[in-house]
Amino acid sequence: MNELPKAYDPRQYEDDIYRRWEESGFFNPDNLKGEPYTIIMPPPNANAPSHVGHALGYTIQDILIRFHRMRGRKTLWLPGTDHAGFETQVVFEKKLEKEGTSRFKMTREEFYQACWDYVQTNKHISETAIRRLGASCDWSRNIFTLDPEIVKIVYQTFKQMYDDGLMYRAGRICNWCPKHQTGLSDLETKYEERHDPFYFFKYGPFVIGTSRPETKFGDKYVVMHPQDKRYAKYKEGQKIELEWINGPITATIIKDEAVDMEFGTGVMTITPAHDPVDFEIATRHKLDIEEVIDKRGKLLPIAGEFEGMKILDARPKIVEKLAAKGLVDRIDDKYTHNVQLCYKCGNLIEPQIVPQWYVAMTKPLPDGRPSLRDMAVAAVDKKEVTIVTERFEKTFRHWMANIRDWPISRQIWWGIPIPAWYCRGTDVGRCRPECKNPIVATEPPQECPVCGSKDLEQDQDTFDTWFSSGQWPYATLMANDAKNGTKTFATHYPTQVMETGWDILFFWIARMMMFSYYRTGKPPFEKVFLHGLVRDKDRQKMSKSKGNVIDPLGVIDQYGTDALRFALIFSTAAGNDIPLPEEKINGMKHFANKLWNIARYVLAAAVFPSPIRGGTEGGVSAPEAKTETDKAILAKLTDATKDITNNLENFRLHEAAQTIYDFTWREFADKYIEESKKQLEDPALEDSTCDTLYFILVTVLKLLHPFMPFVTEAIWGEMYGAKQLLMVEKWPKASNS
Repeated sequence: MNELPKAYDPRQYEDDIYRRWEESGFFNPDNLKGEPYTIIMPPPNANAPSHVGHALGYTIQDILIRFHRMRGRKTLWLPGTDHAGFETQVVFEKKLEKEGTSRFKMTREEFYQACWDYVQTNKHISETAIRRLGASCDWSRNIFTLDPEIVKIVYQTFKQMYDDGLMYRAGRICNWCPKHQTGLSDLETKYEERHDPFYFFKYGPFVIGTSRPETKFGDKYVVMHPQDKRYAKYKEGQKIELEWINGPITATIIKDEAVDMEFGTGVMTITPAHDPVDFEIATRHKLDIEEVIDKRGKLLPIAGEFEGMKILDARPKIVEKLAAKGLVDRIDDKYTHNVQLCYKCGNLIEPQIVPQWYVAMTKPLPDGRPSLRDMAVAAVDKKEVTIVTERFEKTFRHWMANIRDWPISRQIWWGIPIPAWYCRGTDVGRCRPECKNPIVATEPPQECPVCGSKDLEQDQDTFDTWFSSGQWPYATLMANDAKNGTKTFATHYPTQVMETGWDILFFWIARMMMFSYYRTGKPPFEKVFLHGLVRDKDRQKMSKSKGNVIDPLGVIDQYGTDALRFALIFSTAAGNDIPLPEEKINGMKHFANKLWNIARYVLAAAVFPSPIRGGTEGGVSAPEAKTETDKAILAKLTDATKDITNNLENFRLHEAAQTIYDFTWREFADKYIEESKKQLEDPALEDSTCDTLYFILVTVLKLLHPFMPFVTEAIWGEMYGAKQLLMVEKWPKASNS
């Protein structure tokens, strides 16, 4: 072999090594033996560059895959990308705006095709980043959330749930964005603390408090707690005549336990069409619901002279009118509260009643099985699914105990259209009342099954991305079977691990569990491993506005992939947020160079290859220790191997990383290598010392490979040639185990 260069330059090795890995075929489990070990990659946005949080997830997953591959498992890490419905549509609409057009100047079909082409053009961006991070995933099974095979499975699930009575359409309050004209999930909104006036108005004999005077035009119900003694003389259903914003009205007394007796005066009026709590009160008491604000955030005719005004413009004018009537009791200018915003445009969310498709989460199945929620909770109870760390299991149970029916429709064009059609009956003129029911089918129906009309219109909504991605574990495997004629699902389901960020435990993990038990009767995965958020050196959350976002590819260009991976994993206890100062990444670059220099020394000293250290097996059994120094280092290597293996088996990746780091730098480099220089001067100890040095190097390379795959593979290639890959070498066993 040639002598190693004096310094390790990642740029000289990484692209070539990844190419050799991919061409070897060992990313594909069909070329491996052993028991299956499967991880389904959480699909990144196909249209967006990877951020450092993605890099952490890919690193954790790759460590687990490489570890189990070296232990003789038939590993599958299945990659895929997400169409990211709302998020991608927002980005594409901004692009259209710059071009002087908008989706409203296009047909739905034209917009969808243009967005599809845009995403396909950019899709390589995220995939390139995954490759550069060293991900040893099976690219032959790469999948996209809008692939026809995936869409077909999503449609089958929707129809099955509809037939089972778990899917229904209803008008309820949703998080409505007036700019983007769609309902949003809770994950697609954010909260911001604001300081606004809090107004106290005279409402007949009561004083009511609100920060939103613009909603009060439709308030004709005054609500109080049934146990509130201050208002005991008022009876449920009692009518009260009073003067209000646009003249006299009749208000009705409602008693409901949702009222907080300690807040304000303990009395409130309700606007059921624009507040979720008010909507629930109105639903319980079967009250009239009247809209005050339209979907563009402007006041409706019920507002009288204020009709057509934007709510923030109208607010002070409404207060001024109430004051002129003597109906303003007082104003608190120091009111602090959280307001809900669209996470993309920052506009205020305006709760609106919108017809949506809902999944019934707590309704028992018609075949006798428990509800979707109860099946998922039972999986954790029975340990069929283990959520790593007790803290996250408690969070899961809390969310599931308080779960509500899930709205799955979005009023956007980019995504999977909901497979429901409605009969308009205009071509035969004999439409019946039953024709109002949606026609749910996996293929477009040719006619109405009730009246025979061919005048059908498809539902205009698309699925919430979580509905399709909630089926990701089984859908990806089934879709691959349909596309490639494989038996991937039968071999690799259930999967072993789902690794993702803790913030989507409820939004995604719980839903994958529910869908999987519903469709397959099996858990989607055995373990749930949740990582924390990556923060800057001051532990601040990364954001573009703060200018502290770390570009993983920029870091790789400067420090190498291994340095970034090891820095990310070194302090990553499950679920804990991770500070990532640049100094840490630079320190891990030094560690990679340290390993390189260790290899240079050992390979020069060990006169490689020799009868003992040659061969093609990547080392032999532990050498015979002839000195106390040799015995000590080999004992420490045995202990380190045991600890690292145990920690990886139990998802303590940061502890495994710290152990191999300390052994390599402190015990091997700083201590034993220095002692070896003296022993090599003794002819009687030269061979045994060379054997020990070589054995430790081989073992260290194997133990480090899952964490730092490029530098370890580069050294291995220098030792054995490019054709023999460290990636598929056998994981070390403790010598006395």
